[in-house]
Amino acid sequence: MEFAAGVWETKDVEFARLWKEEAAGQEAETAGMIHSIRDMGEISFVILRSRQGLLQAVREGAGQQGDLSRLKEGQAVRVRGVLKKEPKAPHGMELRLSDARILSEPAAPLPLPVGKWKMGISLEASLDHRPIALRNLRERAVFKIQEGLCRGFREFLTGQGFTEIHTPKIGARSAEGGANLFKLSYFHHPAVLAQSPQFYKQMMVGVFDRVFEVGPVFRAEKHSTRRHLNEYTSMDFEMGFLDSFYDLCQMETAMLQSMFALLEREYGTELSLLDVRLPKITSIPCLRFDEAKRLVSEACHRPIRSPYDLEPEEEGLIGTYAKETWDSDFVFVTHYPSKKRPFYAMEDPENTQATLSFDLLFRGMEVTTGGQRIHDYGMLMEKLEKRGMDTEGMEEYLDCFRYGMPPHGGLGIGLERLTMQLLSAENIRQASLFPRDMTRLKP
Repeated sequence: MEFAAGVWETKDVEFARLWKEEAAGQEAETAGMIHSIRDMGEISFVILRSRQGLLQAVREGAGQQGDLSRLKEGQAVRVRGVLKKEPKAPHGMELRLSDARILSEPAAPLPLPVGKWKMGISLEASLDHRPIALRNLRERAVFKIQEGLCRGFREFLTGQGFTEIHTPKIGARSAEGGANLFKLSYFHHPAVLAQSPQFYKQMMVGVFDRVFEVGPVFRAEKHSTRRHLNEYTSMDFEMGFLDSFYDLCQMETAMLQSMFALLEREYGTELSLLDVRLPKITSIPCLRFDEAKRLVSEACHRPIRSPYDLEPEEEGLIGTYAKETWDSDFVFVTHYPSKKRPFYAMEDPENTQATLSFDLLFRGMEVTTGGQRIHDYGMLMEKLEKRGMDTEGMEEYLDCFRYGMPPHGGLGIGLERLTMQLLSAENIRQASLFPRDMTRLKP
C-alpha cells in the first residue's frame, strides 16, 4: 500500500536551476518538450521547452543509438547530460546529451512553426490551432502577463481587506438591462447568462463591506470589432462606506500601481519577450465627461455627434490629450450622463442629468466602468419607477436596500482589454485564451 505524504518528489531538475553558472560541469537530468531541432550534421541543437522557458541541449556525432537517434519536434523527453557554459545558448547554458528517453510520441508533425521567434501566421490560423500556437514562447507570454495582472488585482485587494466572492453566472434577469442577453432554458424556466456580477457584489457589500471577483461575463452584442468579445473576464470590486466616488478612483489608481509593480518585479522575462512598456503611474487625471467632449470637439474641429456617450475615436483623442497634457497613459472620465448609466447609478446632486460615475481610459480605450451606487431604498424605487422598469426578479436585490445598505460603489475592469492595451495588441482576441465572438465557438 502507498501513502501520499503531501510532497511530490521528482528526479528531474527544473530549468531555472540548470541555468545557474555554478551548475556548469555537473551532470543533470531534466524533462521537457522538444521545441525545435537544428540538425547541423555532426551536431544537432535540441531546444527543450518547459513552463520556465527554453534549455539548449546538444546531440553530438552522427551515429547515436537508441532514443538519442530518434529525437524529433513535439516529443516529451527525459534527458541526461553534462552542463556547459555557452554564451549563445538561452540563459548562457547548454546540456551536452549523453542519454534520452522518449516519454510520448506525436502522431503527426506540428501544424505551426512554434519554434520560431515569430510564427508569421494570421490571427485566424493561430486561433484555429490555439493550443498548439500557445506553445510559441511569445504567444504564451501574453497569458503569463495576464496571470500577473490577475495576481496583482487579487493580492492588492486582499491586502486592502476585500473578500473574494464567486457569484452565479446563470440568473433570472440581468443587472444591466437591455437586449444584449444570452437567453436559455433553465429546467423549463427562462434564464440569462450574467452580463456582470453587479447585483451580487452590491448585496455582499452589506455582508463583507468590501468584495471582489474575477469571473466571466457574457454580452450578446452583434458586433465584430477589434475591441469586443461576447465572453470576457471581468475583474470587479465593490466597497462600502464611501465618502465620494473619487474614493474608487483612488483605490483603482493604487491597485494599478501595485499590479504593474508586480509585473516589473516577477514577469521581467515575459515583458522583455514582448517588448512591453509598463506605464508609470504617479497619479491619474480626472476629466469630466462634458469637458472631455468639448475639448475633443474644439481640438479636432469635429461636431459632437453622440452627447450621451464617448465614441471610440473620441476615447482615442482623449487618451492622446491626456498623454500630451499630463504625460499620463490613463485618464478618468467622470460624471457620465444619467441617460446612459444603469438605474442603480447615483445621480450628481448638483446636476441630476449626470451621475457620480466614471470610465477609465488606458492609452485611448475604455478598460474600466465604475461609480457610486444608490444605497437608499426609497431613491432606488423612485429611479426604477421613473424609468418604467419592472422589479420582477429583483426582489432579493431590493430587499437588501429595504433593510439598510451603506454608501457604496465599485467598478469592473475588462481583463482582456487591459491586457490588449498593455501589450499594444491589434485585436482583443490576441489577449483571450480561447476567444468567443460572433463566429467562434471553438476550440
